[in-house]
Amino acid sequence: MARLFGTDGVRGIANQDITAELALDLSVAAAHVLGEVGEFNGHRPVAIVGRDPRASGEFLAAATMAGLASAGVDVLDAGVLPTPAIAYLVADRGADLGAMLSASHNPMPDNGIKFFARGGHKLADELEDAIEKRLGEQWQRPTGADVGRILSLSDGADRYVTHLLSVVAHRLDRLHVVLDTAHGAASVVAPRAFAEAGAKVTVIGNEPDGININDGFGSTHLGRLQEKVVEVGADLGLAFDGDADRCLAVDAAGEEVDGDQIMAILALSLKEQGTLRGDTLVATVMSNLGMIQALAAAGIKVLQTAVGDRYVLEGMKDGGYTLGGEQSGHVVMLDHGTTGDGTLTGLMIASRVASTGRTLADLAAVMRRFPQVLINVKGVDKSRLESSSVVSDAVRLAEAELGESGRVLLRKSGTEPVVRVMVEAADGDQAHLVAGRLVDVVKAELAL
Repeated sequence: MARLFGTDGVRGIANQDITAELALDLSVAAAHVLGEVGEFNGHRPVAIVGRDPRASGEFLAAATMAGLASAGVDVLDAGVLPTPAIAYLVADRGADLGAMLSASHNPMPDNGIKFFARGGHKLADELEDAIEKRLGEQWQRPTGADVGRILSLSDGADRYVTHLLSVVAHRLDRLHVVLDTAHGAASVVAPRAFAEAGAKVTVIGNEPDGININDGFGSTHLGRLQEKVVEVGADLGLAFDGDADRCLAVDAAGEEVDGDQIMAILALSLKEQGTLRGDTLVATVMSNLGMIQALAAAGIKVLQTAVGDRYVLEGMKDGGYTLGGEQSGHVVMLDHGTTGDGTLTGLMIASRVASTGRTLADLAAVMRRFPQVLINVKGVDKSRLESSSVVSDAVRLAEAELGESGRVLLRKSGTEPVVRVMVEAADGDQAHLVAGRLVDVVKAELAL
């Protein structure tokens, strides 16, 4: 049986995979597991629950709060707020756990639930497994005054915006920023935070109706943002995803600035300030070779992990590092939060532009993006990838051909019968040729 929890909570089609019954049962099980491992410290526990604007989030949040309250947990309903806001509020309010209903950048029919432990930290794998094992079990239900109460957390947005503004080192006066909030969870708080930081703000994708989240807007659809930045003559544009834990950028000419370029900009800024612990950035194996080489030239090491923000976080915590992230724009700054925060990332980028007087394009030019070819090879036996000597030999030959000006990565998909072939090279044509040869080898050797 497949594991219910993925790399970022439980996700699927709302009211089909992610039902009210599942949300309720997961919440009860989470309360029991976290209580038993000492997260509640013997006192009456408090949880904070938030959601993105998806229509399904209304009934799923209600079911989640009902499950928690039925297990004797007092619930503070934060309403529609970004995922990083819920993580922050769990820590800020001293809550015992948090729950966020969101499917992030996924299309509107999807939804999901993720839990945060005390301090706003994502749950470890073993805790998620324990929650899954406890689903549907018989339990002694509290009655009378022992049931949990549900109250509104009316100042959640205020607390979160205050936190964001407190960590931005330089005001954004005279900076014109276009924000694309993906009709998502940041539609209110992100424009407010940028305006209060002094920026002139133009906003698109900020009319959530429960149906239009991520629909043609946000970090997975940059076209409208690119057009708007050029149209209004803005200094830069920033795009978030549905739950605003990601941020991608657009320069004044409408050119994309991806997560690797954003991490390079921030890493150099933190090193300059003396706050890049260990002079190290934590990124995944998918980050561009151009970023790695540019940072190496600046005396910054890049520690690479498996794909997934939870693995980036593990690498950061294990080494005590302050900055990490993914090419997708999911950037973690552990000095200021426990998870990726798109609004905070955007504020930090804009602050860097404002403090240096340099354009975003100039800052991003610190690294050259090597052409990167990614091909998903379907219908193969991915379990034999590591054991195939023929595939290994082909990879070694490709690496020898590319030398230090390129790299090769073959990895198994975690969710489908797919092997992903990624090749980077200084020359795009060479990258395509090498990738094509490797795809042919994988198809021939790992065919089902």
